[in-house]
Amino acid sequence: MKVLLINGSPNTNGCTFMALSEVANTLNSEGVDTEIVQVGNLTIPGCNGCWKCKELKKCIYDDIVNEFAISFSECDGIVIGSPVFFSSANGSVISFLDRLFFSTTFSKVMKVGAAVVNARRGGCSTTFDVLNKYFTISGMPIASSQYWNSLHGYTREEAIKDEEGMQTMRVLGRNMAFLLKSIALGKEKYGLPEVEARVFTDFIR
Repeated sequence: MKVLLINGSPNTNGCTFMALSEVANTLNSEGVDTEIVQVGNLTIPGCNGCWKCKELKKCIYDDIVNEFAISFSECDGIVIGSPVFFSSANGSVISFLDRLFFSTTFSKVMKVGAAVVNARRGGCSTTFDVLNKYFTISGMPIASSQYWNSLHGYTREEAIKDEEGMQTMRVLGRNMAFLLKSIALGKEKYGLPEVEARVFTDFIR
């Protein structure tokens, strides 16, 4: 089993990385392999709605999104981490996720998702909500913790003093490992849920 953790912070070794590392270390202790992927310091174009990905089977911008898509298709779960920017996620990680989830055609059903966020003070809940939307539209179960998955601190030194936040990351890691193992057993015994043909409607039809 493998979980990919996305660092959406421009700071490669800051508070968001601390949160992701605590989750990753806990997953490792539960026998789950992990890899932290840095994207927040990259210049990542947003989706331009060209729909070429449906023809090419990949995004027209051939960058880290297409590289990561291969690993995403093979992994069992992902954790998205971001600092709070104006009560939302960093723009780079939003562009990354918009294009990743729109351009990939493989099924994400029953891949486990989780989000972790960091702020000095406010905006964690709204950022957390934005990131979870990518999972719920994709048939991905969300791993939860004892509290919303947030860590508070402006610096690494401050963040590590947030004992409740660090504990929340460890509980998330254990809960995610349990969910991954439970889904693997369920797939083996029952298979995946039945897939219906998609119905697309809008508000004028």
